Amino acid sequence: MTEKQFNKWFNAFILTGMAVVTVIVTAIKFKNADSGQVMLLISAFGSLMGVLSTVLSANGRILTFLFGLIDVSIYGTMCLAGARYGNAALHLLYFLPMQFVGFFQWRQRGADSKKEVKARRLDGKKWLLYGCIFMVGLIIAYFVLASMDKTEAAGIIKWVVLMDAVSMMCNLLGQYLMSTAYMDQWFFWIGVNIASVAMWGLTLRQDPTSSYALIYVVKYSFYLINSLNGLRIWLKLSKD
Repeated sequence: MTEKQFNKWFNAFILTGMAVVTVIVTAIKFKNADSGQVMLLISAFGSLMGVLSTVLSANGRILTFLFGLIDVSIYGTMCLAGARYGNAALHLLYFLPMQFVGFFQWRQRGADSKKEVKARRLDGKKWLLYGCIFMVGLIIAYFVLASMDKTEAAGIIKWVVLMDAVSMMCNLLGQYLMSTAYMDQWFFWIGVNIASVAMWGLTLRQDPTSSYALIYVVKYSFYLINSLNGLRIWLKLSKD
């Protein structure tokens, strides 16, 4: 099997799998939910748009920003409703405008509807810089979000808040590196997906009646698989 054929079948698996699971989960939750059906349907639609966006991103296609615009708008609103203020602010105040920034940046690096973006890599000094930014930002974000959170019992560590902060910092750096076409973005996206699965899993455990948390557990599980494939593809794109 050639690489082109593998990518074709892998993309079909991600898109079909996410669509099937989302429809099944939505149908079950919709039938059993006493309220929140509208939010459930909106979350499901946004999740499908997000998966399509990430698949296009993994393959270096500029249309990722069109579907990403829809996804981040919906997800930011759902995070706001679920009291995940870090991710809500991140998506509505940062990700949303960065879709436009990324579109024009990719155009300058040769991407269009048929051509892949010309990728590049960080050097050692830049990795050290971004690593320091991540750690400092994580500490600040955790204590700010912990002071605002009223949904989790007090303890040594508020785990949902910590996952929210990790996801927030990985998203910030990942989106910047994505918009500027760096391969290294995928290490941060992998971190985002692991943290998001944990965050929404903990949310679901705290509130089993949540009409949209399960959708996001499924969504970010598929994102994690796709991000590993994206890393593989972009390693080649940056080498070429």
